[in-house]
Amino acid sequence: ERDSVRPVSITDEMKRSYLDYAMSVIVSRALPDARDGLKPVHRRIFYSMHKMGYDWNKPHRKSARVVGDVIGKYHPHSEQAIYDALVRMTQDFSLRLPLLDGQGNFGSIDADSAAAMRYTEVRLAKPAHALLEDLDKNTVDFKDNYDGSEKEPMVLPSRFPNLLANGASGIAVGMATSIPPHNLGEIIAGCILCIDRPDIGIDELLEVIPGPDFPTGGIIMGRFGILSAFRTGRGSVIVRSRVAIEPIRGKEREALIITEIPYQVNKAAMVEKIAELVNTKRIEGISDVRDESNREGLRVVIEIKRDAVSEVVLNQLYQLSQLQTSFHCNMVALNGGKPELMNLKDLLSTFLIFREEVVARRIKYLLIKARERAHTFVGLAIAVANIDEIIKLIRIASDASSARRSLTERSWPVKDMRPMIVLIADPEGNLSESEDGDVYHLSEKQARAILELRLERLTGLGRDEISRELKKLGAQISEYLGILSSREHILDIVRQELLHLRDEFATPRRTEIVDYEGDVEDEDLIQRENMVVTVSHLGYIKRVPFATYRAQRRGGKGRRSMTTREEDFVTRLFVASTHTPILFFSSRGIVYKIKVWRLPESTPQARGKAMVNLLPIKEAEKIATIMPMPEDEATCNDLYVMFSTLGGSVRRNRLSDFLQINRSGKIAMKLDEGDGIVGVRICTENDDVLLTTTKGRCVRFPVSDVRIFVGRTSTGVRGIRLSLEDDHVASIAILHHVNLKSSERIAYLKYATHSGDRGTISGAEDDIELDDEEDTGEGSDKNVVLSEERYEELRSVEQFILTVSENGYGKRTSSFEYRTTARGGKGLIAMSVNERNGKLIASFPVEKEDQIMLLSNSGQLIRCPVCDIRIAGRVTQGVILFDMAEDEHVVSVEHIPGENIIDKDDPREETSTE
Repeated sequence: ERDSVRPVSITDEMKRSYLDYAMSVIVSRALPDARDGLKPVHRRIFYSMHKMGYDWNKPHRKSARVVGDVIGKYHPHSEQAIYDALVRMTQDFSLRLPLLDGQGNFGSIDADSAAAMRYTEVRLAKPAHALLEDLDKNTVDFKDNYDGSEKEPMVLPSRFPNLLANGASGIAVGMATSIPPHNLGEIIAGCILCIDRPDIGIDELLEVIPGPDFPTGGIIMGRFGILSAFRTGRGSVIVRSRVAIEPIRGKEREALIITEIPYQVNKAAMVEKIAELVNTKRIEGISDVRDESNREGLRVVIEIKRDAVSEVVLNQLYQLSQLQTSFHCNMVALNGGKPELMNLKDLLSTFLIFREEVVARRIKYLLIKARERAHTFVGLAIAVANIDEIIKLIRIASDASSARRSLTERSWPVKDMRPMIVLIADPEGNLSESEDGDVYHLSEKQARAILELRLERLTGLGRDEISRELKKLGAQISEYLGILSSREHILDIVRQELLHLRDEFATPRRTEIVDYEGDVEDEDLIQRENMVVTVSHLGYIKRVPFATYRAQRRGGKGRRSMTTREEDFVTRLFVASTHTPILFFSSRGIVYKIKVWRLPESTPQARGKAMVNLLPIKEAEKIATIMPMPEDEATCNDLYVMFSTLGGSVRRNRLSDFLQINRSGKIAMKLDEGDGIVGVRICTENDDVLLTTTKGRCVRFPVSDVRIFVGRTSTGVRGIRLSLEDDHVASIAILHHVNLKSSERIAYLKYATHSGDRGTISGAEDDIELDDEEDTGEGSDKNVVLSEERYEELRSVEQFILTVSENGYGKRTSSFEYRTTARGGKGLIAMSVNERNGKLIASFPVEKEDQIMLLSNSGQLIRCPVCDIRIAGRVTQGVILFDMAEDEHVVSVEHIPGENIIDKDDPREETSTE
């Protein structure tokens, strides 16, 4: 037994186990097959009901019987999960083409639960038989069930593209799928176009498949999202309710009548949300909301106040309620057992290739069966032609086995049966030549059929029947061989079957597609020009045409960049094109995205618009970082995003992971309870990360030490170990990575200190000594002499880190004093934290021409040029930047890069010189 035990690395085992689990979820649970559009649980429900004979023309059967059979034979998982899947396939508001026929309470559009499975009854709906037809004709492969006691199909031989007809949704590991339902008649028309013209483009397919067709109807606004989904597999479709404005009888008022709502919207929750908007006065002008839906159909009435405008209220409802939603298409399906993002043409082509294979396998099966039957009838025909000798041979046989042996050993004249024998390619019979002509040796199967031949078949009528059957089988075999010899014949069968299904099951389109003025906001129609984007401390944002700020001579007063309140000030200013996307990362880990042209355009003196009115941020949620992205999305693959949290975690993602952001935002980083995002920075592989904590510790490590995360929901890895109580990360900064030996670092710092290149420096020589933890071995001679060229080279890449404490003290320190260490350590001292300094507020790289803005808890602020702050050693306490009162402290430090400073004078200066 000891020999059978071997040590296993827990890392390798975790990787292997997790990958096995992930693939199991992807392949065996969450994603549908592109061929039949079904997940394993749905396929097993259909197969179980097919085997038990619960057909559309048979009585309904208890749902519990179906669920029990599926669990026992094919799907040993939660019975509730199986029943939920069964229930959804009966709901005409969930599936465009319901596949099960239910009797009883199977839920409602108000998200009411279905009755327990012991109360409801179910049977296959008629369209479901098109999924199962020819299943017994070797059209698909079968596999063992979970315990090997049964066989189950790996895919159903679906006769129509069920994946597009009914759509699918599911969440796997690291991927998800969301495919909208479509109109059956339209997708069959698309299939026929693909058969007739294999090289057809998606734009031409759009002429017959204009877009999704939801079972709940509604109105699709615009075609831009549809085009994106059909061309790339991803897109967002805006769906509105169908609303009519009608006068209220007997009153001088109007009412909004809702008769159709967006797909997958809970009607009861929607009505409740509208009532809440009215009660909280977010929407004014509504006097009453009531649901008048019944068996006849959906009807929600919203009465408008006499002095309100119905169109204005309706637009507010579209914006604030689920009267308008977005269906996000992500058309991922299993193709060849592997998950694949597929466009419209891919999905149709995959289905047609599958149907071609199914039809070919069905014809081969029918050919084999016809040949087997013809083989038997060839034996009967030979026996009838030689009946006297057959009877004589049987009479003299001692028993049945000797009679069979005598029949098979003797050669029988073929006469006119040779063409039929050749046609059926008889594998069991033996055709040979003799002096008297062709002879035939009967097989064991034919001999048994002859011995079982009834005497009535020997009459003239019986002989004619055998002859007719043989000719019929010959015609069938010739037809099957002709079909298999021509791909066009097979595709013609596929076409005819699709047309038959269209005639039987297709219904008119329910969802209307209309042109939408939002499509006019396509970037192709937006003039490309540079804008100055300005953000204030209190969260106001605006854009001003760059041409507004004309160049001035050196020494000019400049012009006012924003009129702010006394406690507000400009914290961020950058120049970007109208087509540049901007990412807004919030403190709770959500990222929002807005193009510059969507920001409010204002004058230089205007405050702009509060970001809370532009972004769907929640109460107490703050924007931690505003990040312009490259306009050319291709460059995003070479850039990365580094996240930092209060608890010391960091995470690196590709910038391209944030190209597709929903209007309601997207989870950027999963945060533990009580944690929050400190900052997000764009970086490259050649940069370093600097994390600084409030208790004065800092750590610098290469970006490459943090692996690239694929998902966006992980908490990341440890960046710095917080060893002190109540400590948390105060800031994150990105520095240039420099390959520098310890000896060179010390030599450069000492030479720069005494050379006068930096002016007066606070701190002694001891400030730049090696840290205790630093390597002092070979190559770390502190007395090394730098060449002039090496000194100038290092000077050109040197950065200065500004560190500010809550009591108003700060200093600039050379980035070379922050040596590179391993990620996850306790770090070095960034600044002395004591009663004089207080906790650290921020630490970031600055240039000489930059400015900083400090805000105190009492609302006082000061703007300070960076060049006025002395350069000091890393472990020194710094100099006073902000003269604070006894109970006052700095709460915020904002960095204003020099190239973004338009107003060079006092920020409250109201005059402008032009």
